[in-house]
Amino acid sequence: MTTRVLIADDQALIRAGFRVLVDGADDLTVVGEAGDGEQAVALAKSERADVVLMDIRMPGVDGLEATRRIGADEDLAGVKVLVLTTFELDEYVYLALRAGASGFLGKSVEPEDLLDAIRLVAAGEALLSPVATRSLIASFLAQPSRVETAGRPTRLERLTDREREIVALVAAGLTNDEVAERLVISPLTVKTHVNRSMAKLDLRDRAQLVVAAYQSGLVRVGNPAS
Repeated sequence: MTTRVLIADDQALIRAGFRVLVDGADDLTVVGEAGDGEQAVALAKSERADVVLMDIRMPGVDGLEATRRIGADEDLAGVKVLVLTTFELDEYVYLALRAGASGFLGKSVEPEDLLDAIRLVAAGEALLSPVATRSLIASFLAQPSRVETAGRPTRLERLTDREREIVALVAAGLTNDEVAERLVISPLTVKTHVNRSMAKLDLRDRAQLVVAAYQSGLVRVGNPAS
């Protein structure tokens, strides 16, 4: 099955470079290019994109707002957003994760790593293993002014003890297989618990689940699951 990729960046040269790279992979194809967030949302719907490579800083509707719109549109429920940024410690990346992005990469990423990242998020995983992602979440939640006090509550008390245990390990960056090995259960059981946790908390994907874990205090800054 071929993964359909949309490239959203205000620089035509960058879009062209990503297109050549993505189209060079047998299992990936570029279905459109957008120069701003408004175009990205429209093309994600019209071209039935699976993954959007989303730049944050674009004119007009930026990547953050576009990510929010995609996350709020039921018709785009299956679309995954992978944020690409020049600034890996950019507060907008953190906000994009909360808005529904499945992860982020710096634009200096190696070509094969980018292709692997597209495949990963297309498969329903979240690009959370890089230390920079967890550090980003932790650093912003460590600042009281950055912690969300309004909007949808995380309500981790809805989760069972086992679900909270698994969510904490996911937030620490472990894959389903690694969590399964740690807890001596099957990867399928881990996946089931993760999916149930997201459903109970009304979260879009694993990236938002990680944010919720830090935000609630289940995983504390500087003290990930060991």
